[in-house]
Amino acid sequence: MEWNGKRVLVTGAGGFIGSHLAERLVELGARVRALVHYNALGTWGWLDSSPVRDELEVVAGDICDRDRVRQAVSGVEIVFHLAALIAIPYSYHAPLSYVRTNVEGTLNVLQAAREEEVERVVHTSTSEVYGTARYVPIDEAHPLQGQSPYAASKIGADKLAEAFYLSFGLPVVTLRPFNTYGPRQSARAVIPTIIMQALTGQEIRLGNLSPTRDLNFVLDTVEGFVCAAASPGAVGKTINIGTGREIAIGELARLILGLLGKELPIVCEEARVRPEGSEVERLCADNRLARELLGWQPRYALEEGLRRTIAWMEVHFERFRPDRYTI
Repeated sequence: MEWNGKRVLVTGAGGFIGSHLAERLVELGARVRALVHYNALGTWGWLDSSPVRDELEVVAGDICDRDRVRQAVSGVEIVFHLAALIAIPYSYHAPLSYVRTNVEGTLNVLQAAREEEVERVVHTSTSEVYGTARYVPIDEAHPLQGQSPYAASKIGADKLAEAFYLSFGLPVVTLRPFNTYGPRQSARAVIPTIIMQALTGQEIRLGNLSPTRDLNFVLDTVEGFVCAAASPGAVGKTINIGTGREIAIGELARLILGLLGKELPIVCEEARVRPEGSEVERLCADNRLARELLGWQPRYALEEGLRRTIAWMEVHFERFRPDRYTI
């Protein structure tokens, strides 16, 4: 695809992955409109400190506001839909918020994209929709299981994207990243949690230590979005973005401690354990479709991605609260 001058919208552009994607699209020459969540302080999330902030058209709003979403979509050719509530523990406390943001918000984007006749929508899913793996590696035909309110809301959003493709011919690609990590990720995620505690504490306090995850460095995930927008054969498809390598949470903590040259006890703290039946025990991606259809493959090994993340967190440590468990 020729990105130079391409008019694109990134929803959730102030967030972790969205800010990296917006920057990458600017680098490619696209004209980027960034939808960020409106707040009284007028801040733009991670775009506040972005080196390309002056090259973006920033629109503040709420993905749940149908009219504001329509304004944001108007005049663009490609929509990257990343806006979502994503913290799994918080979804146990506020499930309605997840339905409104993730299901109704996605409906707003799809309807606006249909009305504006956009060329393509890249919709963001998550590996959490699979639940605990029934077989590995997990391909796109794996059954879906909502083991948390968050996962259920994303299944609903994914099915709306599917329905708009099948019912109305809306050119949608559903990208399903496995666990993304890297600079700018919030403290609610496991890797920043481990790094923060390793840098400041006397022990590493986590939830369950045995579940496995397939971890994508954020720049690899971003390239998956770029490829999904450009691939002619991707429309109507759901595509995993993952490395095919799984690692247990306890082993991940030991790896991070090793990279930091530290030895600390790793303990399971009850307050951090998911409700019984909700824990996803195993995730490992089958990424053959992404390789074949998108020409995508991961470039960053886990160890390299972790080194980059550690280096960034050491410089930006004031943004984190290592003494507090963030849900």
